[in-house]
Amino acid sequence: MPSDPTGFSDLSIGKGLEDRVVIVTGASSGIGRATALLFERVGARVCATARDGEGLESLSAEMKDSSRHLFLTVDIEKSKECEGIISRTFEHFGEMLVLAHVAGALRRKPLYEVTEEDWDYQLNVNLRAGFFLNRAAGRAMIERKIPGRIINFTSTSWMMGPLYGSDAYVAAKGGVVSMSRGFARQFGPQGIRVNVVAPGQINTPMQHVGNSPELVAAAAAASPLGRMGEPDELARVTVFLASDNASFIHGATINVSGGTLLY
Repeated sequence: MPSDPTGFSDLSIGKGLEDRVVIVTGASSGIGRATALLFERVGARVCATARDGEGLESLSAEMKDSSRHLFLTVDIEKSKECEGIISRTFEHFGEMLVLAHVAGALRRKPLYEVTEEDWDYQLNVNLRAGFFLNRAAGRAMIERKIPGRIINFTSTSWMMGPLYGSDAYVAAKGGVVSMSRGFARQFGPQGIRVNVVAPGQINTPMQHVGNSPELVAAAAAASPLGRMGEPDELARVTVFLASDNASFIHGATINVSGGTLLY
């Protein structure tokens, strides 16, 4: 069989990720945890970060060889800790290829009950942290001439608008898309791909925050697929975007909502 100069003879989901270093934020539960586990399965070395130290210990126990990975308990609401994630990753591994910024926070409240502290917390965790993480990761990649990949997480609500008391959260998630497009323009010429994943209703702890079981079930049933998504389904999209197979996807926001959002 003739050789394939494009390299597309290898279509494995984790093409190009074996033994490379990947940062996954929010790795203690939900989508972040599933993503960290899938990156390990395709052979990557993972720097898993979260505020929940016990959750990271549980993740470490679930991994096949935790000695290949790094687990950092950090609070990304503090911008210095965001930048520290990047520096500590390079100190430990000596390299880094991918930042998968999954972490987020939601407080559901009726519009007129949202406090200034609620607003600041959700904007800090969901938007400000991403800015400082992306900037630090991009700078480190550019300095070392690494054609890296940055994958941020928004929500389909960035386009649909807030539901069920998520006004501050949705404002931040809309900012994630605009922020990522800015980084895509600035980092693209350096060979760094920046993309965004927009989950719909996914069966994670956040999905149940402030929602009754009846409301969650009704919202899932209203989806064209008649169900919520699972964290593994988002992990697969994230790993694909990080892989060599997504080499010409840049500046995109990928809708993974099971048809709840159609565009």
